[in-house]
Amino acid sequence: MADPSTYRPSPGSIPDAPGVYKFRDATGRVVYVGKAKSLRGRLNSYFADLAGLHPRTRQMVTTAASVEWTVVNTEVEALQLEYNWIKEFDPRFNVRYRDDKSYPVLAVTLPEEFPRLHVYRGPRKRGVRYFGPYAHAWAIRETLDLLLRVFPARTCSNGVFRRHGQIGRPCLLGYIDKCSAPCVGRVSAEEHRAIVEDFCDFLAGRTDLMMRRLEREMAEAAEALEFERAARLRDDLGALRRAMEKQAVVLGDGTDADVVAFAHDELEAAVQVFHVRGGRVRGQRGWVVDKAEEMGVADLVGQFLAQFYGEQADLAEAGADSGPAVPREVLVPELPPDADAVTEWLSGLRGGKVRLRVPQRGDKRALAETVERNAREAFAQHKLRRASDLTARSAALAELQDYLGLDSAPLRIECVDISHIAGTDVVASLVVFEDGVPRKSEYRRFALREAAEEGDVAAIAEVVRRRFHRYLKETAGTEPTNGDSPGNGNGGDNGGDVDGGSRPGIDPATGRPRKFAYPPNLLVVDGAGPQATAAADVLAELGVTDVAVVGLAKRLEEVWLPADPDPVILPRTSDALYLLQRVRDEAHRFAVRYHREKRSKRLQVSALDGVPGLGQSRRTALIKHFGSVRKLRQASVDEISAVPGVGRRTAEAVYTALAGRSGEEGESGA
Repeated sequence: MADPSTYRPSPGSIPDAPGVYKFRDATGRVVYVGKAKSLRGRLNSYFADLAGLHPRTRQMVTTAASVEWTVVNTEVEALQLEYNWIKEFDPRFNVRYRDDKSYPVLAVTLPEEFPRLHVYRGPRKRGVRYFGPYAHAWAIRETLDLLLRVFPARTCSNGVFRRHGQIGRPCLLGYIDKCSAPCVGRVSAEEHRAIVEDFCDFLAGRTDLMMRRLEREMAEAAEALEFERAARLRDDLGALRRAMEKQAVVLGDGTDADVVAFAHDELEAAVQVFHVRGGRVRGQRGWVVDKAEEMGVADLVGQFLAQFYGEQADLAEAGADSGPAVPREVLVPELPPDADAVTEWLSGLRGGKVRLRVPQRGDKRALAETVERNAREAFAQHKLRRASDLTARSAALAELQDYLGLDSAPLRIECVDISHIAGTDVVASLVVFEDGVPRKSEYRRFALREAAEEGDVAAIAEVVRRRFHRYLKETAGTEPTNGDSPGNGNGGDNGGDVDGGSRPGIDPATGRPRKFAYPPNLLVVDGAGPQATAAADVLAELGVTDVAVVGLAKRLEEVWLPADPDPVILPRTSDALYLLQRVRDEAHRFAVRYHREKRSKRLQVSALDGVPGLGQSRRTALIKHFGSVRKLRQASVDEISAVPGVGRRTAEAVYTALAGRSGEEGESGA
């Protein structure tokens, strides 16, 4: 544990100006980023009596080994720079309101010739339009099922779409009029796109125009004695009204706003956001995060707005067509301390005026109270889950320390696993757990060649050697040029980021940690004594003496120590064994996934070997055009011959060859 007085800046060296500051640990890794209207006042507060600091702040300043700052001209610049640094360095003590990728949304694939409507989870893609997020996937499917009667756009995957186009018959949805069946040519691409655009307009809130149009068409059909069409339009109107009823009107004036509320205690905070568009609740999101320091609701509001809308702006710039990053109005429980700067920044993100205010009365106040109740409920549920989760993880790490005789609890655990089939396509994975939780951004994978024919023991040794050789290389930093000790980057008021020289483990070009800069406390290998011994021998050869090694055998779940003839038997119900199993299973999953990717690429080439008239360039052109051999196998001769450079005779040879190999591509892993 570091003493903050050892790296405290000298009195008077900190400028009394707005800026952004970074705390770094002994390895140079950024552990906290903050902003301040006065850098001097804010930074001096971190070096007060430790007993008076917030628990997480106290942990941060004792983890850090240096502090540095950058002076800016305005609070808006400080807000933007703080957000950029948090996104770039991902400091462990900063709160990150990351979007939960499990939130389902309704995606409309507008870039495709025949756009598709489907439930989607994951990162946003360029050009695709998204509606939501929704609390549950079933809510999207229920709404979509109602709307398909009025907007019969396709919802099938690309493979199903092509298959029905080849056989000339629509799917069930096409027969029951919940799809316009563009796959068999019932509607043209232009007509289908018009249906999709009407669907998007309806979900975007332009419902009144749509309802009036249908009512007018229904009246015209009735006057023309087209009673069947009028009855169908009447049913369509009923379906639209039912869909609208599921999105309750909360603000009668058609307001576009985000309503934010918090529930918090000394250590954690829960935030809920309701997205209101056209007066209706279109989506809801929620997070529970650790508080980085002592913060009231006003401070939480400022921090949340900067990070959340910064992320939304990044999504918009990446091409995700989901509307403006910021609505016209943001309703919060309290205004942040720098409300004017935040409002100016939000207006810049939107490209128009944004109102940031606290609702005082009426419908908006009632809605804010509803959002606050949701935040309190989410916080209470989180507390119940978190209590058992934290207790289990702490117990697991403590038990591992006791059972394995370690000097301290293994806060960082890495695990290596090998995957192959009969010695072919040999790959390895390296997964990382910190504080008992996966840190997926630091996962690594390896393609093995030298040890591929020598078995798993040699493969484990090669992976460990490569990983720790990189670690030793990346931590062999140079001495600072200004006479300061490594990591002591006290800044000045020159408006620049003062690093104080290069640091071990930090890339001087980017200022970010290198890939293998941090060693584990415990290295787990998938296997028994021989694998553990091989890994330990490599570490001894490289001179790495502060990393413990164990092997975890799958069959009996025995823990093997290097050069120990007998395993360590952990109780079957122990949290320590459960944690080791989670780490090992995650490494196995990651390795098998990589192995399947490599094997699939190899099979894509081998499936086309020997086809008369098909050379390397044409094979590459076919795979690039169709994306995979599986999709190529589904193509007709005409579709294959449409690929530039592939003639009719060659297309027929490819079609015949793939039809004869239809059962050869399986999927398995070691």
